[in-house]
Amino acid sequence: MNYLAGLNEPQQAAVQHITGPLMIIAGAGSGKTRVLTYRTAYLLDKGVDPFQILLLTFTNKAAGEMRARVEKAVGNNAKNIWMGTFHSVFAKILRFEGKHLGYTSDFSIYDTDDSKSLLKSIIKERGLDDKVYKPNLVFNRISGAKNRLIGPDEYLNNPIIQADDAAAKLPEIGRLYKLYTLRCFQANAMDFDDLLFNTNVLFRDHPVVLDKYQRKFQYIMVDEFQDTNVSQYLIIKKLAAMHNNLAVVGDDAQSIYAFRGANIDNILNLEKDYPNLVTIKLEQNYRSTNSIVQAANSVIAKNKNQLKKNVFTENEEGSPIELIKAASDNEEGRLIATNIFEAKMALGLRNTDFAILYRTNAQSRAFEEALRRLNIKYRIVGGLSFYQRREIKDLLSYLRFVINQKDIEAFKRIINLPKRGIGDTTIARIEITAAEQEKSVWEIVSNIRQYQAGRFAETIEGFADLIKSFILMTQVPNKDAYEIASHVAKASGLLKELHEDKTVEGLSRYENVQELLNSIKQFVDNPDTEDHSLASFLQTVSLLTTADEDDPDGDNDRVTMMTIHGAKGLEFNHVYVAGMEEDLFPSQMMLQSRADLEEERRLFYVAITRAEKKLVMSYAESRYQYGRLKPCEPSRFLDEIDPKYLQFARNIRRAVEETQRIPQGFVRRTDSQSGVVSNNLPLSNKTGISTTTSNLIQKKPVVNSAPATYVPSPDFAPSDTKNLQEGDRVEHLKFGYGKVKKMDVNGNDRKATIEFEGGVGEKTLLLSFAKLRILS
Repeated sequence: MNYLAGLNEPQQAAVQHITGPLMIIAGAGSGKTRVLTYRTAYLLDKGVDPFQILLLTFTNKAAGEMRARVEKAVGNNAKNIWMGTFHSVFAKILRFEGKHLGYTSDFSIYDTDDSKSLLKSIIKERGLDDKVYKPNLVFNRISGAKNRLIGPDEYLNNPIIQADDAAAKLPEIGRLYKLYTLRCFQANAMDFDDLLFNTNVLFRDHPVVLDKYQRKFQYIMVDEFQDTNVSQYLIIKKLAAMHNNLAVVGDDAQSIYAFRGANIDNILNLEKDYPNLVTIKLEQNYRSTNSIVQAANSVIAKNKNQLKKNVFTENEEGSPIELIKAASDNEEGRLIATNIFEAKMALGLRNTDFAILYRTNAQSRAFEEALRRLNIKYRIVGGLSFYQRREIKDLLSYLRFVINQKDIEAFKRIINLPKRGIGDTTIARIEITAAEQEKSVWEIVSNIRQYQAGRFAETIEGFADLIKSFILMTQVPNKDAYEIASHVAKASGLLKELHEDKTVEGLSRYENVQELLNSIKQFVDNPDTEDHSLASFLQTVSLLTTADEDDPDGDNDRVTMMTIHGAKGLEFNHVYVAGMEEDLFPSQMMLQSRADLEEERRLFYVAITRAEKKLVMSYAESRYQYGRLKPCEPSRFLDEIDPKYLQFARNIRRAVEETQRIPQGFVRRTDSQSGVVSNNLPLSNKTGISTTTSNLIQKKPVVNSAPATYVPSPDFAPSDTKNLQEGDRVEHLKFGYGKVKKMDVNGNDRKATIEFEGGVGEKTLLLSFAKLRILS
């Protein structure tokens, strides 16, 4: 296969450069996945052993897609490549080498909820106020320290950190960190940050192990390099030190995860660590129209701290970016939902062609309500994960404890599930006994008669016998994950309890557990699954993120709604970027420094470049915040878009038949209810858009503009429409005079089909919202 066919010159150079350090600066939509795929295939074609290749990504989905592409190009040989996320690859290494750090190969991986639950217990034990030492806050402080490779001892001995904690009136953070680390170790568990932190410790303290993997991984590739943190970069640097064949792919303009510890300096300053670094820039965008590409360029050019590149495209010019102005956040939701509905009808598009992006998850409510009213299906990415649902975590906790009896968080979750009459006091008594006897909780529970008697002991013994039977099952040869999980779900009583709950919620929870069992069966039946054991499944599922999950009901024709952070790496035909207001986007939390503001601008750049054909932005003049209606100003970022790529939104459904003629009695003006604003509309001084931009928009010729808005009678006042009938003549606040042609009543929903004059045409209006004056 000719891997160079169809690649442009820089892409070919990136594929063929396989010796020495390489940095591929990949602009948005420049085909970086294709380059990584073909570079991997090229290595294999040159005789490189697939076991010597390490390819690191940031999501399981990206790794899976990459592997599928490489397999298509070179066949099953690709299965032997070490390819996956940082966390999955280094979790695999720690399974093999964790014994050097005192862990068994069956260590548990705590998710965020597990970690916070453990911290909550520790905070309570220490007698601290959990309103001051909030588990979420403490967890984030510990996570930040681990990502900077600061262990608990270093944390406690660092005077600057201690001074910062004292100033924040949180002097116990360091001790909580140390105790949390100890408890995780005692539970034979690692959290997500530990997978990287402990890999660094492993390579630092055990040079023989490091040497082993340096020799193994002769060719290392890293996707989305701009998102790496200090911990990840140091691992990469250590592994690549022997052969120096490191290739990183990234775009500093899309570095948007500083809040997770990502360090943009890793990509900006890579040349300092690799003086002989070769840099190749992929600057041709294959995704978006020229209008979108140039608008994005005009925005990101405002950043000072960046690697310069000239992103261009040979795609069509495309339509300008449309701007919707709404009176409120609720109206913003309605206008965007209507815009989607009209675009679907006019252009024959599917729901999957559309995405609504926003700065914060809280913004989703207005769009959910508006889409439901128009019966448009949607999915929210980044909401509650399937694997975070209560019933799913219940069964997974049973399975975790069967594999790792030191997992105290799993134990506390299942000991009284289903209810056995074992309360918090009993659990505390067991933990105290374990501490006094210097034994694990399981050692006490599994031999409870040695420490307790009576009904309490009998109940605990019954639980212990149940777990022992599950453990024995894992030791039977050829018992796969599905067989064990199905048995545990039934024998534990979880399925029975859920099946007996006949409420809608109970039925849903029962179906969710069945879906979990289905996913385990799929894992076992997958020909690519080498290890069918329960431990292997738990490792796989513990590293999943919401971005890796499929739609649970299998209906994938949905409008996608997600934060801009969650959208990176994705692309959609039509993209709506909502909430373009000061203090929302850019966030008021990101205005303290130029570095923060530049990260917000990079986030805006990411939002723009998700769009292939059409980009619409919206802002509201008022928005509810903390229960109060607050006035809003348009975002400064709107002013940074080259004005020749902006126009105000128009009615899509009538775009084909619109003319520039203004019927008598009509004028062009802002339509805050439909979002239709003409291109020659003067902007108010409060828009936040510069005079230059304003003048340019005003002077632009009107092309396919919407029908002009009617100026109502001076005495216009909406009538009560409950007695509206066919044949009545009416006046509408925006559409002018018309005649009712049809009435449609469905319960409380009353609709009127009205033929309006002046070229407006026929409209179907929901009477609970429409402002109509009945004339006759």
